[in-house]
Amino acid sequence: MSDYYRDRCRHGGILSNAFIKFWWDRQVITNQYGRPGRAASKWGPDTIEGDLGEEELNTNRRDQTVDNLRSKYRDSEYYASKEYDMNDIEVPLLSVGNWGGILLHLRGNVEGFNHAGSEFKYLRMITGRHDLPFYYKEEVEVQRSFLDAFLKGDDRVGWSEKGKVPPVDLVLRRGDVGFNNAEAEKKYARRTENEWPIARTSYTKFFLTPEQGLTTLEPQTTKSKKMSYKALGSLKDPQLIQFTTAQFEEETEITGNIVAHLNVSVSPDPTGPTPTDIDLFLTLRYISPEGKEVHYTGTAGDPIPLTKGWLRVSLRKTSPEHPKHRPYLPWREYLSTDVRPVIQYEVYTVDVEVWPTNVVVEKGGKIVFEIASGDTQGSGIFQHNDPVDRSEEKLRGQNHVHFGPNHLNYVTLPIIPPK
Repeated sequence: MSDYYRDRCRHGGILSNAFIKFWWDRQVITNQYGRPGRAASKWGPDTIEGDLGEEELNTNRRDQTVDNLRSKYRDSEYYASKEYDMNDIEVPLLSVGNWGGILLHLRGNVEGFNHAGSEFKYLRMITGRHDLPFYYKEEVEVQRSFLDAFLKGDDRVGWSEKGKVPPVDLVLRRGDVGFNNAEAEKKYARRTENEWPIARTSYTKFFLTPEQGLTTLEPQTTKSKKMSYKALGSLKDPQLIQFTTAQFEEETEITGNIVAHLNVSVSPDPTGPTPTDIDLFLTLRYISPEGKEVHYTGTAGDPIPLTKGWLRVSLRKTSPEHPKHRPYLPWREYLSTDVRPVIQYEVYTVDVEVWPTNVVVEKGGKIVFEIASGDTQGSGIFQHNDPVDRSEEKLRGQNHVHFGPNHLNYVTLPIIPPK
């Protein structure tokens, strides 16, 4: 991750608590200095002072699960202490991003590449599980040649010669090769580019319709409508609506960042509290020409869709004047002073960042855009289900997407024309 708040802890302002706890319990608690049985568990040598009691162990650590829950905004001391300027990075950089890391590392790899100040910097995309691809023979050789070039002066590829190695090397996901199948994924073709995002990208609006369509034709309507779904959904009880394109008439590549422009509101349950916020969970899915959703390999080898995005609507404020604000990636500061009210029945227009992705849509294939009020398929161990951060008191009710002459909803997809 290159951005602790946005990439790891609070997706769109929503706490990504499940992974934080998974990582903390597995990587920190089990390995803490002074914990009994470290050597027996192969976590490292036993403590030379002897085993420490639970109370002392607790005193010696700062619990990340607690800090992330208590700290909601980037100007809190906890998050502010972890900020840095990526432009200060000057060493040669090889950022290896995984298209399957849609809930943790993918955004950080791409943004880290974009904003590092290195003269020699490269972005290489891979697929597969979080750990395994780095040990494939061909990937090891890429890493070795890069390190040899800058650490030994043995540049047999041209990493240290400006313009010799293209800065961006992509793997293109075409077809359905299954998931968690390393050999099958090696069939994906590769292509180099000179920049990210790709300069020839055609950012194309796909409009949502009340009939649950997704079309490049702007809807012409004089009537206002809305589609509704229950708020406070979860992986066990998904609450969502989906919008689907017609079959693509020709093969089409989608590679880059995505933005969703939505008009949303919330209304209360008759017997519930007054809701004061809306959590948006967005997903992009690909349906093959055979009518089957294509699943890709996620971080833990699990089946995942193309990509996801999130936004807590009270943190909808963007900063268009910020140098990192881009048409394809709205910039949010996520400060305590940025919080805006969410009042029931009021309609709010929001631009939601969806993480970058790649897919080659085959002729006859379809794209599905999903709006949900909680985690849906593909979230795996990266769920957002903390009962305090996502409380009934704050979120329970009905969420709505509004349509009409003043309420256009669309997803801007990065279409890549052939070279």
